[in-house]
Amino acid sequence: MSEERFRPKKLTIEEIREGCIYANKGNEKEIRICAMDEEFRQGMNTIEETGRAVTFFGSARTPVDDPYYQKAKRLAERIAKETDFAVVTGGGPGVMGAGNEGAYKAGGESIGFTIKLPMEQTTNPFVTHEVPFYYFFTRKVSMTFAADAFLAFPGGFGTIDEISEVLTLVQTGKMEKLPIILVGVEFWTPLVDFFRKTMLEQYKTISPEDMDLFIVTDDEDLILETIKKSPTREK
Repeated sequence: MSEERFRPKKLTIEEIREGCIYANKGNEKEIRICAMDEEFRQGMNTIEETGRAVTFFGSARTPVDDPYYQKAKRLAERIAKETDFAVVTGGGPGVMGAGNEGAYKAGGESIGFTIKLPMEQTTNPFVTHEVPFYYFFTRKVSMTFAADAFLAFPGGFGTIDEISEVLTLVQTGKMEKLPIILVGVEFWTPLVDFFRKTMLEQYKTISPEDMDLFIVTDDEDLILETIKKSPTREK
């Protein structure tokens, strides 16, 4: 892998905290608010610099030989070759590494919004632009508002949380309708059945039109065509 395409990180989370401690003279509440503000600032600045992007959500635990790792890698490569979209991930291993790897090897923008965790999260070697975060919610907001389309691959609690927030933002009109693609029919069908049978039909906690906010597919050509038709989002 060529080193010349790797761009430096923004401020590290340690640098952010040190600056906030200096600026706020030991007031822990203000230090935290300051750090959150700076993480949002770095994330939003990156979004502004990036242009159109697809955000990949999915498990950090997905191994390289998993079919969904390979699918994420192929899709990211095609996105880089066939569109002007950057690929945005959480910058870690698993599906995130697959998305960054495909985009990187195709010569595209491969962005990692990374986070410091006690396990699982290490920055994959395929990001061209890394933005570090301490807080999950600042990272999630930045990844959400970076995107003109979303791909959600099989994942755990974090993936469910991320895609649920995106659906909520679109449902409530806080974000314009964009392609939300759940990749993995076998994985996502039980959740979609819960949406339809339990939330919609039994308890009526969502509306019929909410089921049209997303698609579920494994068809890579359909995914690419859906992304290409995505409206340009104002960021």
